[in-house]
Amino acid sequence: MCRCENCPHGVREGYRVALAAFERRRDALAAGDGVPVGLAHSAGASRQWVSDELTQAAREVAERGRAEGDAWVTNLWRRTVAAVWAAVGVLLLVELLTALGSGWSVGRTAGLVAGSVSAVLLSAAAWLHRRRGGVLAPVIGEDNRLSTSRAVAAAWVLLSVFAVLVLAVQLAAVPGPDERRALLAGLDLARGAGVVTVLALTCAVAVVVRRTVTVRVHARRLQKVRADRPRAADLLTDDAGRGAFSDVQYVVISAVAVVFAAVRLARQPDQLPDLPWGLALLVVVSAATYLAGKYAEGGRPVVLSVVRAREMGDLHAPIRTGDDIEIRGAGFVPAGAQAPDRLARVVVRIGTVHVHAPLIPVTGGFTSPADTVLTVPVPVEVEPGRVEVQVVTAAGVETNRYPIDVAE
Repeated sequence: MCRCENCPHGVREGYRVALAAFERRRDALAAGDGVPVGLAHSAGASRQWVSDELTQAAREVAERGRAEGDAWVTNLWRRTVAAVWAAVGVLLLVELLTALGSGWSVGRTAGLVAGSVSAVLLSAAAWLHRRRGGVLAPVIGEDNRLSTSRAVAAAWVLLSVFAVLVLAVQLAAVPGPDERRALLAGLDLARGAGVVTVLALTCAVAVVVRRTVTVRVHARRLQKVRADRPRAADLLTDDAGRGAFSDVQYVVISAVAVVFAAVRLARQPDQLPDLPWGLALLVVVSAATYLAGKYAEGGRPVVLSVVRAREMGDLHAPIRTGDDIEIRGAGFVPAGAQAPDRLARVVVRIGTVHVHAPLIPVTGGFTSPADTVLTVPVPVEVEPGRVEVQVVTAAGVETNRYPIDVAE
């Protein structure tokens, strides 16, 4: 296996090795192995030492992860170009097979020329955006994930451009005026109304979704964390990698409609694909569902309660400096922020003192910070009396302020 630091394979292997080493270190510290003997008598001191060790190791892993993501994206443009020309090869093979029975036609020539022209344009665009993912650059969002709305809109745009190119090539090839008039009639709105409607709708959805996400992030109603690199699964999942119903149904229904339109174009290359209004309406309903899902997702993190953390055998007592408090609520770990370096960025503001939430490891993960609970110590710098507790997530979003009483 290549381990060169300058090649994508070496960067990827280095990241995997670093991640495996971090997981072994985390599990060992969770079991109490490797903690200095001088700190073993103090639960608070040992926990802080463990958290600092894991935070430092997590930052090193995150740096390797970002380097691996950058190398992967930089190398992606060659794969996208290869995929584009492979699609042209598949188109040529299909046309050769279908021509065995009926013979070669002007429509087949137009389809091949249109495919080649589209491939040349896409290859040029991929080279210009070679550091941003090649052909996929327009469908990669600001959070470095593949955008479902942009991908669906791009599919309809590519199909529409290909259909118009096929008609243009045929218009240039046919000799007689009657044939030209027939081809121009293929561009009539009465025949392509369904495709035009769906194209306009999907493009509008892509623009509205981008605007909606931006406004909600700036208003702190939606938490967004940047991904290390885009993945194909982003089209069907949320930022945390969980399957999202609104995304899945939008992609599946749109893919079926695109395939149907492509088949209609193959059968009748002398006109725009005649998309039935029933199928167009299905895409409209799917787009509306997707848009509603985007409006419904997210929400600000919230602190519901703060209690004194009690160990087994402890007496009941008020909160004092040096005690651990358990903050209960929701949204402390936004989607996509489950990586250890992101968890280490969670901060709790107690009065005027900022406390970094310590990483508390267990085998296979962490018990804190978690999405619904945080455990932090009350530092001695906190003045006794009534103070407010507020959580700042890894996305930079602040929760509500929750008052607590700190006894002397």
